[in-house]
Amino acid sequence: MDAVDREILALLQRDGRITLTELAEQVRLSVSRCQRRVRELERTGVIAGYHASVDAASLGYGFEVLAFATLSRPDAVAEFDAALAEVPQVIEAQRLFGEPDYLIRLVAPDLDYYQRLYENVLVRLPGLQGLSSTIVMKHAVRARPLPDRPPHALPTELGAES
Repeated sequence: MDAVDREILALLQRDGRITLTELAEQVRLSVSRCQRRVRELERTGVIAGYHASVDAASLGYGFEVLAFATLSRPDAVAEFDAALAEVPQVIEAQRLFGEPDYLIRLVAPDLDYYQRLYENVLVRLPGLQGLSSTIVMKHAVRARPLPDRPPHALPTELGAES
């Protein structure tokens, strides 16, 4: 991956609906060369997909929860993952090293709904030993594009040398 690929990725992360012609113009390539690069980034999985960013509250999901799950046994992972994937209110989940085993992000219309979801669905997930949760007060930093500089480069304000 070179600087042009990184620039293409940065532009696509900011605006996934940019036309190929506009993208090619901004990275100073012909449309055909730019298209080949984009297709290669898609083929290799660097570009994992395209989506619209939707405001959850406008769809009635104004209540967000972070839940921390601990499994009762190591062999429960596959079963727990499959069951978790079936809960539509789970919008993101990561398996972690150490304790807890999972960080789960959920949405709900309100506290009452989340309480019913917790009692009737979440605590009954297979292999679950414990589940604790906290309510999201506000998003200090919303999901955003990945940095467009190489991972080893720190911004100068974080102590990197110029």
